[in-house]
Amino acid sequence: MDSTTTPSSSSLLIFLVILAVVSGEARDPFACDPKDGANAGFPFCRKSVGIGERVKDLIGRLTLEEKVGLLVNNAAGVPRLGIKGYEWWSEALHGVSNVGPGTKFSGDFPGATSFPQVITTAASFNSSLWEAIGQVVSDEARAMYNGGAAGLTFWSPNVNIFRDPRWGRGQETPGEDPVLAGKYAARYVRGLQGNAGDRLKVAACCKHFTAYDLDNWNGVDRFHFDARVSKQEMEDTFDVPFRSCVVEGKVASVMCSYNQVNGVPTCADPNLLRNTVRKQWHLNGYVVSDCDSVGVFYDNQHYTNTPEEAAADAIKAGLDLDCGPFLAVHTQDAIKKGLVSEADVDSALVNTVTVQMRLGMFDGEPSAQPFGDLGPKDVCSPAHQELALEAARQGIVLLKNHGHSLPLSTRSHRSIAVIGPNSDANVTMIGNYAGIPCEYTTPLQGIGRYSRTIHQKGCADVACSEDQLFAGAIDAASQADATVLVMGLDQSIEAEAKDRADLLLPGRQQELVSKVAMASRGPTVLVLMSGGPVDVSFAKKDPRIAAIVWAGYPGQAGGAAIADILFGVANPGGKLPMTWYPQEYLSKVPMTTMAMRAIPSKAYPGRTYRFYKGPVVYRFGHGLSYTNFVHTIAQAPTAVAIPLHGHHNSTVSGKAIRVTHAKCNRLSIALHLDVKNVGNKDGSHTLLVFSKPPAGHWAPHKQLVAFEKVHVAARTQQRVQINIHVCKYLSVVDRSGIRRIPMGQHGLHIGDTKHLVSIQAAALGVIKS
Repeated sequence: MDSTTTPSSSSLLIFLVILAVVSGEARDPFACDPKDGANAGFPFCRKSVGIGERVKDLIGRLTLEEKVGLLVNNAAGVPRLGIKGYEWWSEALHGVSNVGPGTKFSGDFPGATSFPQVITTAASFNSSLWEAIGQVVSDEARAMYNGGAAGLTFWSPNVNIFRDPRWGRGQETPGEDPVLAGKYAARYVRGLQGNAGDRLKVAACCKHFTAYDLDNWNGVDRFHFDARVSKQEMEDTFDVPFRSCVVEGKVASVMCSYNQVNGVPTCADPNLLRNTVRKQWHLNGYVVSDCDSVGVFYDNQHYTNTPEEAAADAIKAGLDLDCGPFLAVHTQDAIKKGLVSEADVDSALVNTVTVQMRLGMFDGEPSAQPFGDLGPKDVCSPAHQELALEAARQGIVLLKNHGHSLPLSTRSHRSIAVIGPNSDANVTMIGNYAGIPCEYTTPLQGIGRYSRTIHQKGCADVACSEDQLFAGAIDAASQADATVLVMGLDQSIEAEAKDRADLLLPGRQQELVSKVAMASRGPTVLVLMSGGPVDVSFAKKDPRIAAIVWAGYPGQAGGAAIADILFGVANPGGKLPMTWYPQEYLSKVPMTTMAMRAIPSKAYPGRTYRFYKGPVVYRFGHGLSYTNFVHTIAQAPTAVAIPLHGHHNSTVSGKAIRVTHAKCNRLSIALHLDVKNVGNKDGSHTLLVFSKPPAGHWAPHKQLVAFEKVHVAARTQQRVQINIHVCKYLSVVDRSGIRRIPMGQHGLHIGDTKHLVSIQAAALGVIKS
């Protein structure tokens, strides 16, 4: 008799139920279901066949009506081929978000790790952190996809330049510097998409291409705005992060924007989409519209006379996918009228279906694929939440610390008055394009872990239109050993479709801060939550306000991170990724003026640290620490010879070599820097390397060319090597949009340290202008 026993059908059922609860509801295959014998045998389902052949086979089997149904974000299924419908629109700006319809939080996935808003994370200047965040976000995204709660195409990051301090969406970006934005784009995308070659973990998307940085200002909105951009500014500023995203990050998608550029809607501009993104940068992926952009350039901008012309213009320009219904409604009629061909539609589908193939969506059972084991246990894990806390700590910037008032002491500051409209904020901390966090730690809760708190809001909300709550706040400050005011902005002040009118603290916030500081028994610390800069000149100058901290929008663990910084458990190391201008700057710069460079004849002062030389509240790159760092250059070249291509009749125009005429490959400068922590506290130091090119009409005043984050223990020293690619970072752009390397002395500045490098041509051919 056989001694082995088999489980009863009831016990097996219980086991399967438990397995489903533990692992989450398994997703059925999107296509090529091995259980579907009628459809699984198609050539497009065979993993052994090259992706190009599989895509060609699939598209060749589709009717025109089926093809058109795949041109939109809520792509229709093709049941006769065993292909389900798919929602392309999901978001993952700083964590898996439910802004797009492709992601739903419920059941096994009640939330996801919510990292700091991008502007805060950018302040860390830590590129390895950005990639690590991307890896966590894509882990959670894949887990949710496996559980049927999300898609695999995430329309993030936003890498537009934070050109104007009033922009409501500046919070979503990595800041005002194109090199910083480009490096952020490449590293975050790499984290999201993985490093498995052509195989994608999720598909990222860099947006909004291009010159998009105005939402709704002074009667001008993004649906009607025509950004007038010179070739110089396009090459020098607006293209830089997108090029980096495509060329270095290998992003799988680019999103065109609502606005026009020089009279042409970006989603209907073949020069931008086909020539620049596809041919010059070699996008391996698809181009998607911002939502309803095609409808916008027909209905709002009246760019075409008929909807069929709008659909044809978009597809022929290089748009592959429409977020919105426009192409599904009008493309077939456009084909009937001979405005666009079915072959053009096929070309668009090649790009979208190829990405789906690279994601494994035509490889059958999801659980049997790479990342198929990810599930609910991999969302909101302790390690992921710890990274969110660490990211917030690294992004917080110490702006002022008069008399070393910070860090606070648990021995000397046993009671803390915690005051302000953001003092117990939760949703405010995650900014926009966020999802549902795993949990929140508010500033009040974070500070309460270190000291007894006396809480008074002072203002009912950030609008702070009344002073009824002032008395309680003033009384609390007079009783406590120290006072922390958590003030600033939220999405009611700055947001998508909402640009700011000014740079001041809203309503009567400044009055509350000043009155509380006057009454405070101990040191007063001002903590600011905001995406954009705030003119807090009054607080900077007020000796009664001992310290100022900018927390940005610090994510789900923001309150814990703020408290860790205030009490010295973490040493602040963040640097501002944007200039903080005074309020009076705004009267000189209409948001609609796209010029970055100053125009003295028009009293136009220019924009960002690269071109603006006027007064600031705090400069780009400003940020203090609880310790002191000294850096010296240990080794660096003093001269670099630029080798030239021998067969060009080219080379020097106005004492500058055209980059395309130089042999740029591996042409870099190696700086060896010794970074010494001369204080008594361990800390991380951000090395910002700026280049000051030889004087000329084209050049910025200075330009960030490299940055590096280095952790240095107290009283120790670290040597850091920084490589600066000469053609990429020491070039400037002339008025015709041509990138050139100026000959002569380039100054490299790291803090107060300066090093001169002489750049000359190795051998000149025929000189021509």
